[in-house]
Amino acid sequence: MKKSLTLRSALMAIAIASTPALIAAAPATTDDPFLWLEDIEGAKAIAQVEQWNGQTDRLLRAAPTFEQDRARARAILDDESQIALPDRVMGDRVTNLWRDAKNPRGLWRSSDLASYLAGKPNWKTIIDVDALGKAEGKSWVWHNADCLAPDYSRCLVSLSPGGTDADVVREFDLTTGQFVKDGFALPEAKSNAAWADRDTLLVATDYGAGTLTDSGYPRQVKRWKRGTPLSAATLVKEGVAADISVRPRAEQDGERRWTFIDRGLSFYASELYVEGTGGKLVRTPLPETADFRGLFDGQMIVLLNDPLGNIPAGSLVSWPIADVAAGKVGAPQLVLKPTATTVVEEVRATDHILWVKQLDNVSGALLAMTRDAATGRWTSRPVPLADKATVHLVGTADSQDMVFASVEGMLTPPSLMAAGASGPARTVQQLPARFDASQFTVEQRFATSKDGTRIPYFLARKKGVKGPAPAFIHAYGGFRAAQTPAYLTTEPYRAGPLGLFWVEDGNAYVLANIRGGGEYGPTWHQAALREKRQNAFDDLAAVAEDLVKTGVSMKGRIGISGRSNGGVLVGAAMTQRPDLYGAVIAGSPLEDMKRYSHLSAGASWVAEFGDPDKPSDWAFLSKWSPYQNVKTGVHYPPAFFYLSTKDDRVHPGHARKMAAKLMGTGSTVYYHEYREGGHSVGADHAEDAVRAALLHAFLTKELVDAKKK
Repeated sequence: MKKSLTLRSALMAIAIASTPALIAAAPATTDDPFLWLEDIEGAKAIAQVEQWNGQTDRLLRAAPTFEQDRARARAILDDESQIALPDRVMGDRVTNLWRDAKNPRGLWRSSDLASYLAGKPNWKTIIDVDALGKAEGKSWVWHNADCLAPDYSRCLVSLSPGGTDADVVREFDLTTGQFVKDGFALPEAKSNAAWADRDTLLVATDYGAGTLTDSGYPRQVKRWKRGTPLSAATLVKEGVAADISVRPRAEQDGERRWTFIDRGLSFYASELYVEGTGGKLVRTPLPETADFRGLFDGQMIVLLNDPLGNIPAGSLVSWPIADVAAGKVGAPQLVLKPTATTVVEEVRATDHILWVKQLDNVSGALLAMTRDAATGRWTSRPVPLADKATVHLVGTADSQDMVFASVEGMLTPPSLMAAGASGPARTVQQLPARFDASQFTVEQRFATSKDGTRIPYFLARKKGVKGPAPAFIHAYGGFRAAQTPAYLTTEPYRAGPLGLFWVEDGNAYVLANIRGGGEYGPTWHQAALREKRQNAFDDLAAVAEDLVKTGVSMKGRIGISGRSNGGVLVGAAMTQRPDLYGAVIAGSPLEDMKRYSHLSAGASWVAEFGDPDKPSDWAFLSKWSPYQNVKTGVHYPPAFFYLSTKDDRVHPGHARKMAAKLMGTGSTVYYHEYREGGHSVGADHAEDAVRAALLHAFLTKELVDAKKK
């Protein structure tokens, strides 16, 4: 059913009122009339953003469920019963970043490992991020801390002003609980720093003109000695402007610390060097497309993304690191092969065990692998965790040969589990249920895409729901990033408990595992790369059409959602199939694929999408680039854009221009741009809770209420 003209007029009056006079006044100095919206902090662009924000707030905050949703989402996000995941284990101590209502930016704190494992940690605050920001007059957002093994007394703490990818790096002394006076410190930049030893860093940062790549990342790594100015650091490795980045890396293997330089040639190709005797750089035997996953028992552990001789793509292999550093390179040893349904996703090492997290038909599975030093033979032991669940390896206790894993499913509350050298994994902590799971069902289904490929998806809905109901699909489809089922209070990603709110209403929530991700390994990703991108859009449509065919939903009552790369996915989907979808949510999205490689970090993604400056690549990009495919005379499904002004990864101009162009067609557009938060959007839980409530109001209005008229 269509909206009544009266309701349509009312919505349009609020959502795109004065379509804006600010847009109409802009001179069309190029073939892109909205180019001025790329001026991130420009007064005119910000005035337009504030106008759109206000219109969306006035419309959606008036929804009868908004305040209840916002308060409930905030309570869930700030609940002090949340799991204190370890960000690292250092000897017999564990650290964690804790965020709640009183500490929105977080407390970096530590506990002894024994009490932590017993479920009764004795926390001691190391850095209060909120208090630090207040004292220094900065809007600090925590990034991470890198502490030097094996004594872990000195750390490099990274803090971002407002949540951008760029941050400052400062040396911190864990023994005194203070930043080191006249210690190592890097000004704001997209830096990478690694400890070579206590008095030496390898640093990639902005050293001035000509030291960044076209993607905006460092292209020089220098050795910086304590007590000398950064300007005196000596060059170790330099790339070229066309590289993605050049960055240092350090890995501890037993008593030996190894340092590496990774020269990123493209998003999926790099050259890896190890520092040998006297600091001499030695090119490792890793194929350019392979991923270095760490060191274990004197071995470099490597994941192949392309076949290597007779070894298939998706396999784990190893080389002896000492031989590599000495320039003695032999054939790799096979560690683990993939199967038709299982692929390697994460790898962690403790002193005597290599922990491998796999996906088995998109559900997490854990293996404990050991290597016989005499024969070099690898053996594995499965460690059961949960079915149809998301599993992430979140920390290791090296000398205890223990790995920590977070485990959750759509109806299974998150838990922290610990696995050791023998026996089953044990639960360290599990959150209490935040809803009655018995009223819902979750099942895995498969749709058939246009080319015959079977596409898995997870379907959550209320028991007893009959007949077609509104549905909401979240997907990503790119960069080898698999989408796995998380607890409904956090589905979909960066939207708080939106998934829970939606199924509680009697609607259907779907997580689609389309091609382009890593659900079935490298070939699943490559099937939607560059000129094959249309497969991802076809996969999403296949899932939606399967919902219609099986009676779960119906055309026009299916919403789609995606963030970042998922934003370009839903943008292309809505322009190709406006008949199929009834609402679109695009978070921090890519939209203008003609200019993306010239905006923020866009140049680094050419290997994923193609180079629009090359006519041969633009030939296929132009067929689906959302911004270029918005047509006058076509009425598109209502769209909601959310993003951050401070996003220095995906340029805010993408969402701004797409919103403006859609408004010009008479389509309904909602827009919410946070001023802080970076690519992750919300700088704290308060913003996350507002977003969840706004999105619920949007979906309800466009997929439920509007269809009743």
